[in-house]
Amino acid sequence: MELQKLTNGHHQDFQHLEEGESPEREEFLPHKSDGGKPTQFTDFEGKTSFGMSVFNLSNAIMGSGILGLSYAMANTGIILFLVLLTSIAVLSLYSVHLLLRSAGVVGIRAYEQLGKRAFGHPGKILAAVVITMHNIGAMSSYLFIVKYELPLVIQAFLGLQHSSGEWFLNGNYLIIIVSVFIILPLALMRQLGYLGYTSGFSLTCMVFFLISVIYKKFNIPCPFDGFTNHTAENISIDGECEAKYFTINQQTAYTVPILAFAFVCHPEVLPIYTELRNPTKRRMQAIANVSILGMFVMYLLTAIFGYLTFYLNTEAELLHTYSKVDPLDTLILCVRLAVLVAVTLTVPVVLFPIRRALLQLLFPDKPFHWLRHISIALCLLFIANLLVIFVPNIRDIFGIIGATSAPSLIFILPGLFYIRIVSTEPMKSRPKIQAACFTALGFIFMSMSLTFITLDWVYGENRSGGGH
Repeated sequence: MELQKLTNGHHQDFQHLEEGESPEREEFLPHKSDGGKPTQFTDFEGKTSFGMSVFNLSNAIMGSGILGLSYAMANTGIILFLVLLTSIAVLSLYSVHLLLRSAGVVGIRAYEQLGKRAFGHPGKILAAVVITMHNIGAMSSYLFIVKYELPLVIQAFLGLQHSSGEWFLNGNYLIIIVSVFIILPLALMRQLGYLGYTSGFSLTCMVFFLISVIYKKFNIPCPFDGFTNHTAENISIDGECEAKYFTINQQTAYTVPILAFAFVCHPEVLPIYTELRNPTKRRMQAIANVSILGMFVMYLLTAIFGYLTFYLNTEAELLHTYSKVDPLDTLILCVRLAVLVAVTLTVPVVLFPIRRALLQLLFPDKPFHWLRHISIALCLLFIANLLVIFVPNIRDIFGIIGATSAPSLIFILPGLFYIRIVSTEPMKSRPKIQAACFTALGFIFMSMSLTFITLDWVYGENRSGGGH
């Protein structure tokens, strides 16, 4: 999906667009009136339904982060994890509200153009860079799952206990094949709304993953008699099969970034809003509410049942923990396939905002052209593949990207946009003060997370939780 150029700096100023006004005043792609076709903010009218928009936004939220949530719970405890997860979800909803409010005031539904309206050209560059950095990290983390899980699936199909060294069991070759033959064709779609069906199928696969995690909780005993020799010494650890409600250790530093990364959908909010049929702020906020609530429930259930299955033995990548119990388990094989399909179909969804940001930054006044559309997609997939091949541990992606771009997209930029753009409210008004506190929270979160992760790198001894 590529949005054509927006009217640069000449958008009608909807200064009186307030919460209590009629839905007609909230619409940014208004219906035709008797006086002729009104001014549009894009060159096409949104045609994507409410349900398809929920599928796309939910798919953008849900990704490989779900595989690290049980590990996060193992390093925080159940109660602390629940508090953190709920807080991040509520703050994400408030952030979407700020974003939609800012977009409504000036009639702009492009993240980069909001940056330009708030801070001029540097703001536009900053927004584009943050979106690009975050979504490339997201694409890379999804491809990590393909790299490490697809060889295991093929190996299980062939009935092999260990890799025999063939090229089709090499994860680096496999991600290139998947990128070229599956992800690239979907990424070449002109509009994001076309991916609603694949997003719905992706969510169905992850529901199957959740059901399987719940089932395995009652199927795998603790202590883990089925574990191989290198974990046998852990069986006698006191409290190994007891749930912890509050836990603080070195690995806790990764928990908040992983949770923040798991709820970031903000680069996709405005593109989905643009393609929405009958677009209003209230309608788009409802889509965000349904999507984030649904993902909150799925995250919580996955984390709880995954953690209560393995307790202290939970690894950073949940599927690898199951593979140690029985590498050839039929259900786990099916779960791996489902997760592979889900994360693969998510990659095109997160690629769209990066391409849009780059087009807004490099070719702001150019009409749509297939050569640019295709070339940017190829370059982005090439970069993501390089990261997946050369970065050794999945938590490096989750931790660093979550600690930098996630707070920028959830806290800092939406708060700053609201403060700078919504001029109808004085700086000392309650909404502006809340937005300022929200922005400050983002800077605090970013600083603390980076500090904890740096200390863990310098002094930490156990960083192999991902099993990679």
